[in-house]
Amino acid sequence: MAQALNQDPQLVEDFLVEAREHLANIEARLLEIEQGAHTPETLNSAFRSFHTLKGLAGFLEYNVIQEVAHEVESLLDLARNDALQLNGPIVDVVLQSGDFLASCLRSIEVNKLKAEPPPMEDPAALLDRIRQAAATPQGLEGAADEDLEDRDTSLAMERPKAGGLEPSRESSTGSDAAQLEPAAGPKRSEASLVKIETGKLEYLVEMVGELMIAESMLHHNPDLGEARSPRVQRDLSQLARVTAEVQKTAMAMRMVPIGTLFRRMTRLVRDLARKSGKSAELELHGEDVELDRTIVEELADPLVHMLRNALDHGLESPADREAAGKPAAGKVRLKAAHQAGQIVIELSDDGRGLDRGRILAKAVQRGLVSADANLSDSDVYHLIFEPGFSTAEKVTDVSGRGVGMDVVRKHVSRLRGRIEIASALGQGTTFTLRVPLTLAIIDGLVTIVGGVRYIVPIFAVREMFRPTPERLFSVEGRGEMVLVRERLLPVVRLSRRLGIEAKSEDPCEGVMIVGESEDRQYCLLVDELAGKQEVVIKSLGPTFGEVRGVAGGAILGDGRVGLILDLATLFGGIEHAA
Repeated sequence: MAQALNQDPQLVEDFLVEAREHLANIEARLLEIEQGAHTPETLNSAFRSFHTLKGLAGFLEYNVIQEVAHEVESLLDLARNDALQLNGPIVDVVLQSGDFLASCLRSIEVNKLKAEPPPMEDPAALLDRIRQAAATPQGLEGAADEDLEDRDTSLAMERPKAGGLEPSRESSTGSDAAQLEPAAGPKRSEASLVKIETGKLEYLVEMVGELMIAESMLHHNPDLGEARSPRVQRDLSQLARVTAEVQKTAMAMRMVPIGTLFRRMTRLVRDLARKSGKSAELELHGEDVELDRTIVEELADPLVHMLRNALDHGLESPADREAAGKPAAGKVRLKAAHQAGQIVIELSDDGRGLDRGRILAKAVQRGLVSADANLSDSDVYHLIFEPGFSTAEKVTDVSGRGVGMDVVRKHVSRLRGRIEIASALGQGTTFTLRVPLTLAIIDGLVTIVGGVRYIVPIFAVREMFRPTPERLFSVEGRGEMVLVRERLLPVVRLSRRLGIEAKSEDPCEGVMIVGESEDRQYCLLVDELAGKQEVVIKSLGPTFGEVRGVAGGAILGDGRVGLILDLATLFGGIEHAA
């Protein structure tokens, strides 16, 4: 007996990749239609995606997917021929069909290695709804609203895996933005895109990192350094140039446009706004900004939690907004940009803003700060990141339990990033996330303490200087302080933090590094500086992965291992200087 086509792992994998691209395209096109910013080609693009899904599913004998895709295709064909009005409830039905097909794909993904067909949900109720929509020329009136109330809006925002793909599955070396619109515009030549497993790409990047380390060790090799042969020096220079180009290309292959993540938020905002009875518009800026695909994946959860809070607590109801002289529809803006070797992501709204007094009162009530604490606005706003902290008067199924914002801080810290908050009561709030371009390679400042080398990420360094006695102070309750640009900053002796013996206990014989973490500045005292170097980050494994103050390791040019410092945890627990 011949094996069924849907038992071929490669065919199934190819189907999952292409089907997810089409579902992403469908969702994007339907949201454009609902917002009125569309052309006839927009509807045709969604129609073609359903048509292609139907054909692919039929080929692999996924009958449930084929039947649902066929019914939605027929529905959209009526709209293409002006026999059906695509109003909000009709769009809901089509989007729910896409969600259903996405759940079918997840079932195939989980069960693809099993001999029996994957279990899928019963599509009868959905098919009835689609047929009812097709039989109502003027469009449905609220037929899908009840389902929207029961729908978990988190389904609209699955963790993005670089173009909708799961990790270690197939990915594309081309632009993910182009993948999201397979049916729109002229079709790209098949030869211009090569789909490869993400695992192979990650292995390639790892090997390029090893190549960089080997090249650096050659460059610092004393035997080669003493060589006077012009040919040897020329060959070493050529090797360095080629290695740098290969490294640059390999890292570019890991980069994806953040628009793949931003566009997913459009659906989330739409569903949250309708669920809460509010009107909201999402503006996207900087969708072409590229960053490491791993960071894109990790940013999904923080943005979801922040958008939930913005919609539920930030934006007022239409009536309250009009009473305050604002447009009935609130505005939420997502913006991304490059800045000083980092990616800056801003999430802002024009809602009620953060109430400093309420946040401080709640923090005092919970014992997080003392009643007489002298805190800046930034310090007060950052209290919302404490676990379980919430000023919501009532708990909703969207937010209000105080779980979420602490998750945001943990995720961003894990990415070696930081969060800044700016807010004006009655005008809105802006959250600014600063994260590195990549998690694989960083520019590091190599420091020495007690003969041991440590690497401080350059992005966290503000300046360096050798202190003088008149700039050093000892403040009661705060310990050692140093005067930097008319401001007293706490001093962190790296030797004491890591339990090693410093070259000298006199701070004037060492070097101060002004570092910044979570919007706070401190001075890190080290024995000396050994220079700047681009290093490949290596994991320390589960045994040492949780060591406080250490983010990873790196092999330096001379073959030694240097530990990469995590300034956020090194500086933790020190009071912020006024």
